[in-house]
Amino acid sequence: MKKRILAIVLVAILALSSLAACKKEEAAGPITLVYAEVNPQDTIVGQVAADFKAKVEELSKGQIIIDVQYSGVLGSENDVLDAMLAGAGSADISRISAFSLTSYGAEKSVLLSLPYTFESREHFWKFATSPLAEEFLNESYEKKLGVKGLFYGEEGFRHFFTKEPVNSIGDLAGMKLRVSNDPVMNGLVKGLGASPTVVAFGELYSALSTGVVDGAEQPIANYKSNSFPEVANNMILDGHTLGAIEIVVATPVWDKLTKDQQNILMEAGKYAQENNKKNSQAKEDEVLKELKANGCNIVEVTDITPWQDAVKDVITENTKGLEDLYQKILSSK
Repeated sequence: MKKRILAIVLVAILALSSLAACKKEEAAGPITLVYAEVNPQDTIVGQVAADFKAKVEELSKGQIIIDVQYSGVLGSENDVLDAMLAGAGSADISRISAFSLTSYGAEKSVLLSLPYTFESREHFWKFATSPLAEEFLNESYEKKLGVKGLFYGEEGFRHFFTKEPVNSIGDLAGMKLRVSNDPVMNGLVKGLGASPTVVAFGELYSALSTGVVDGAEQPIANYKSNSFPEVANNMILDGHTLGAIEIVVATPVWDKLTKDQQNILMEAGKYAQENNKKNSQAKEDEVLKELKANGCNIVEVTDITPWQDAVKDVITENTKGLEDLYQKILSSK
């Protein structure tokens, strides 16, 4: 009899403990994760953020809120990444260019920024949805760099746009072209006969309007959304790099999430990635049509061979020790 009473008491205690835990969890309320995006919401990458937010909040039933800060409100891509790696807490998740982690020790990511690596969107997506992509995504977490890759996406091929018309590779000679502080892009611009000039993205519009630089490069959708046609109304479609993107979460944030919460972020990432894959080409085609209708001088490159030949040294220099891995990317098409 005493054992039975003791058992009932224990069950009651466990039930009360469980109820208290549930109430504590309810009292804590939803968690909010801040997501940084340099570009406006109406860009391809802006839509990736919106899709990710919607799916996370749906799957978590409102228990995880994604607060997307668009248009560089939290600073440039590099500023946000620096803050995340330093544990500043201003951003929990960020969309970055896939090669951004190279200078922090993620050696493999540089391969994704090399010119003329991806022949087409289809080539990129075969890579991005393959086991090989997982190897790249996990590198920063395995090396304890401070962030974990969640998923890849793309914002279209990147092209040069300029204040003066450019009809061929020769017209770039001597031009000051804006670059981020990145050795691959510096080498690319030098190979094309132009002068690489480092300018922060937030200052690019002003730099173009005042003549600090003669041109820059961006994916088509970002070119329009950031109003660059107002100050540099010429674009040559050389497609030198596929704008591969990576969505990363700060390691301390990731490690504090429960397994279920982590799974929600991963599942939402797959959803956003799939939407990106389905919609990016159509979005880009729509923007290109609008640019032409508004009088933007769009030049098609009919023979890409001279462009590829001009940047061969950049590829050779940046694949040293990673030749086999780079070949796997080339062969993933």
